Amino acid sequence: MSLREEIAALGTSGRTSFSAAERACFEEFRRLLSRGEVRAAVREADGRWRAEPWVKHGILLGFRMGKVIDFSMDGTFRFFDKDTYPVRQTKLAEGVRVVPGGSAIRDGAYVAPGVVCMPPMYVNVGAYVDAGTLIDSHALVGSCAQIGKRVHLSAAAQIGGVLEPVGAVPVIIEDDVLVGGGCGVYEGTLVRERAVLAAGTILTGSTPVYDLVHERVYRRPEGGVLEIPAGAVVVPGSRAAAGAFANAGGVCLYTPVIVKYRDAQTDAQVALEAALR
Repeated sequence: MSLREEIAALGTSGRTSFSAAERACFEEFRRLLSRGEVRAAVREADGRWRAEPWVKHGILLGFRMGKVIDFSMDGTFRFFDKDTYPVRQTKLAEGVRVVPGGSAIRDGAYVAPGVVCMPPMYVNVGAYVDAGTLIDSHALVGSCAQIGKRVHLSAAAQIGGVLEPVGAVPVIIEDDVLVGGGCGVYEGTLVRERAVLAAGTILTGSTPVYDLVHERVYRRPEGGVLEIPAGAVVVPGSRAAAGAFANAGGVCLYTPVIVKYRDAQTDAQVALEAALR
C-alpha cells in the first residue's frame, strides 16, 4: 500500500488509537508536507486549482492521532500542543529568513528558500509558501493556504485556513500578489497573479466583487471559488442595501471594488525594496 493510500485509509477510519508503524507513516507524510513534496491543492495546466482531499485527511489525522504535550522551553516560552505538530525546525541552510520576535511555523508547512518572516507571524500546517515571499508582522497563513512566489503579505494580513470540507479548495494567492495591511482573504478565495488588494480589503465567498473596469460582478459559483482576476487592483467599497427601510436610512453594505488593473504606475507603488529580501 502506498503512503497516499495508507494516509487516506487512516484518515477516513475514524479511529482514535494507532500503532507505532501508523504514527511513523504519518510522520513521513508530515515530512513530505514540510518539504513541499505534497500539497493540499495543485494547479492544473489550464490554471484551475483542485484540492487534494487525501492530504487534508492526513492533516486532520494528525490532530486525531496526537496527544497534547508540554513543548515549553526553559520554563520561559510555554506552550502545549499535539505532539504530532511541533514547531517546524527551520535551518539556516534552507535559506528562510526568520527575524526574531515571536514567529512560529508549524511542522507540516512548506516555506521555500528566500521567504522572509517578520515577527510576529504564524504559518499553519498544510500551508505552502513559495520562494521570495514576505510575511510581514502579525500576518497569518492559515492551514492549507497556498501562497505563490514573490507575494507580499503586509502587516496584519489574514489568509484563512480551509481544512474542512476536505474537498474544498483552500485559499490561494498566486505569484506577485500584494496583500495590503489588515486584509482578510477567506473561504476558498482565489487571487490570481499580480493582483493588488488595498489595505483593509476583505474577500469571502459570500461577498460580491464589483469590477468598475469591465462593468461586471464576480461571485462565488456553486461548488467553486471566488476568483479575483489577474492584475486587478481591489479596494474596499460599499453598495446600497436593498429595501425601502435601508434606502430611508441610507444603509450601505461593504463590498470590494476593482477600480483598475495593474499598470506601470501601480508596479512602482507596490515595488518591494530589494534590501528587505
